[in-house]
Amino acid sequence: MKLWQKSDTQTAEQVEQFTVGRDREFDLLLARYDVQGSIAHVTMLEEARLLTSSETSAALEGLNQILQTIEAGSFRLEEGMEDVHSQVEWQLTQMIGEAGKKIHTGRSRNDQVAVDIKLFLREELKKIVFKTQNLFECLLQQSEVHRLKLLPGYTHLQLAMPSSAGLWLSGYAESLIDDLELLAAAYRIVNKNPLGSGAGYGTGLPLKRRRTTELLGFETLNWSSTYAQMSRGKTEKAVAIGCAALAATMSRFSMDACLYLNQQFGFISFPESLTTGSSIMPHKKNPDVLELIRARCNRIQAVPNELTLLISNLPGGYHRDLQLTKEILFPAMAELLSCVEMLTLMVQQLQVSDRLLEDEKFQHLFSVEAVNQRVRAGKSFREAYREVGVEIADGSYVAPALNLQQEGWHEGSIGNLCLEEIRNEMKKVADRFQ
Repeated sequence: MKLWQKSDTQTAEQVEQFTVGRDREFDLLLARYDVQGSIAHVTMLEEARLLTSSETSAALEGLNQILQTIEAGSFRLEEGMEDVHSQVEWQLTQMIGEAGKKIHTGRSRNDQVAVDIKLFLREELKKIVFKTQNLFECLLQQSEVHRLKLLPGYTHLQLAMPSSAGLWLSGYAESLIDDLELLAAAYRIVNKNPLGSGAGYGTGLPLKRRRTTELLGFETLNWSSTYAQMSRGKTEKAVAIGCAALAATMSRFSMDACLYLNQQFGFISFPESLTTGSSIMPHKKNPDVLELIRARCNRIQAVPNELTLLISNLPGGYHRDLQLTKEILFPAMAELLSCVEMLTLMVQQLQVSDRLLEDEKFQHLFSVEAVNQRVRAGKSFREAYREVGVEIADGSYVAPALNLQQEGWHEGSIGNLCLEEIRNEMKKVADRFQ
């Protein structure tokens, strides 16, 4: 019998298969958190005098045994079980008898799944942050190693000004900070306890919602029972927006790297073990990893829009539409983690070519430096700009030398990367996930 079933009336098999959908698959990811939520709820029920101490002891012992099977990887949803909530309650009842049927007191599956999802998202966000910090640190380390290697900078895909490998890599490192700012905002939304809101209208029982908030380590709670339910979908969308921002940074970097690896650019290289060959062309070293990161990250950027379409016309209260948020968001987060790990591997082994800008085709990159040298000598910018423009037009222009180690480079320029300042900014945002 299902948790919501009141008689022996059977739901049509076709209806059941359609409504359950992929819930059983994704509920396995939530099992650990469902038990954690039940442990907190049972502890609170005893304090609210809704369970006896003996019932509580038995329930907690049983729930911890179930948790051990989850940690060991042997927990399964048995045939006929609708979801993880049903499995846990049934299993507990088999272990301790009638007391197991009391753990649902004051709860709805609505607030159970809401707290499960928030606990799951909280932990997954921490994993993403940890992996992103690894990528960030790798980018900064490579930025320091290659800081004196000049690269051409582009605007409109036309040669613009001198850049450097150090500036290119540190720029993407700093982009990750803003991505984590969005994820930190999502984390604050996630880190609010919906447990005790029931089906969205609370209950007449003396539940202690502040207590379960404390036991589950939430920063605060969703105070309104109605909003605790309406936060479903909205919470997932906030997380998806942060994930999409991180995906956009990685996609853009991957595109740069694919271009720079091209033989007509030749700015960077990777070990052969990180590239793939061709079935017909023996010379090929294809950046398949980068191309797949780009493609997968572009797909992740569509997730907020998919969630928007799912929830945009829902009225207040719970609706079964929200069941689908799991199959939209959960795989996307797993794929994002995989992309962060693979991009870190690629950046770790990235090599940058030397003396690139000595090629004559890059001489116009130094035109701004030619202007600046005349400005430092006392000419107005407009006059210096005009003179250099005339020299370029009549062919008398000679590219000036550029010294990255001279004094006077401003913050964030190729001669003053401010890597420690960037690292400090990352620490500030990462600390918000503690």
